[in-house]
Amino acid sequence: MITSRRSDLPDNRRIVITGIGLTAPNGNNWTEFRSSLLEGRSGVSEYEIRYIGKTLAGICNFEVSRYQTRKDARRGTRAGSIGIYSANEAIRHAGLEWAGLDPSRVGVYLGVTEHGNVETENEIHELKGYDYDTSFWSHHHNPRTVANNPAGEVALNMGITGPHYTIGAACAAGNAGLIQGAQMLLLDDCDLALAGGVSESVHTFGIFASFRSQGALAEHSDPARASRPFDLQRNGIVVAEGGCVFVLERLDDAKRRGATVIAELVGHGINTDATDFVQPNPERQAQCMQLALKRAGLAAEEIDIVSSHATGTMSGDAQECSALRSVFGASERTCINNTKSFIGHAMGAAGALELAGNIASFTDGICHATINVDELDPACDLRGLVLNQPREISKPRYILNNSFGMLGINSAVVVARF
Repeated sequence: MITSRRSDLPDNRRIVITGIGLTAPNGNNWTEFRSSLLEGRSGVSEYEIRYIGKTLAGICNFEVSRYQTRKDARRGTRAGSIGIYSANEAIRHAGLEWAGLDPSRVGVYLGVTEHGNVETENEIHELKGYDYDTSFWSHHHNPRTVANNPAGEVALNMGITGPHYTIGAACAAGNAGLIQGAQMLLLDDCDLALAGGVSESVHTFGIFASFRSQGALAEHSDPARASRPFDLQRNGIVVAEGGCVFVLERLDDAKRRGATVIAELVGHGINTDATDFVQPNPERQAQCMQLALKRAGLAAEEIDIVSSHATGTMSGDAQECSALRSVFGASERTCINNTKSFIGHAMGAAGALELAGNIASFTDGICHATINVDELDPACDLRGLVLNQPREISKPRYILNNSFGMLGINSAVVVARF
């Protein structure tokens, strides 16, 4: 067995999480979110959007006005509002005295799957009523649709003058934002990183239309049961919105201010399939997990919980299970779960939200379940799957969080109990 050597690193080379702010379809802070996961509460509901009609989605219901004026919210984007809410909540959760921080030493690194589609679709829809006269096109369109918008809106809202940008990494973006924040701390580009992912995907009809054309949009008579990864009757993705921002600090800085450390980031991996636009490659996914384990100095048998990416599609879930089987198939210790079964697929926010939902196990000693599995697909039958009911774990130490995306981008993050 390989034992982690992270504790041998100097404190200024160790990256820790000291705050979590989020909004999810079934909770508007970390405590609410965790309670929903343990109690089996889905956040999926009926939803209607133009050109698509009635469908299902994971919709957030957070208090936008808590951190934004009505004018600023109207001028900006839904993704921006989600990022602003999550970042401010993260700062509060971390117990930071914001007024005492140097804003030039704070960085914002938010992952996104896509951005700008919502605003462009809205403008074209409005323009139709003016016989497509482009003189009625909103002058707010450009700042709303530039790729750095969500992170930029956070920086504007909070007066941050350090670096900000978004990381376009498809549905691996939540993990990618976290990894980027950690790397910039290690490069001394900032002293505090607001890192994670955001998604406004439910507000663009195009994403629903595209998944429907692929035969990958979930349907079910009961919205709460529509997202069903690993189930033999699964029939696609439930699109969701949401956001999760972590406060990242170097350990020496966190100790200096007496912060409560939630977890330590000890390993990560990002690689590319280079085989197909949408079909995953389980060999490359396995290599990504192995890279994260190698950097963490851990054997697969030391991981207590694997947070799976599985989206509820027939091929995608089976492919990931093949990768998981090759890495963790011999591990008697490892539990495997899925958070999308509760909230749907939050795209750019998925990896960050799913990690946040599992990190709480370091405190409560419970692995939340994958819900909605009535009949397990034999292709998804894995040792350690936690289905329908939470499972108690004795002092969990390590979590590996998977997040994969289109065009073959794979990411895995390993966090440790501190």
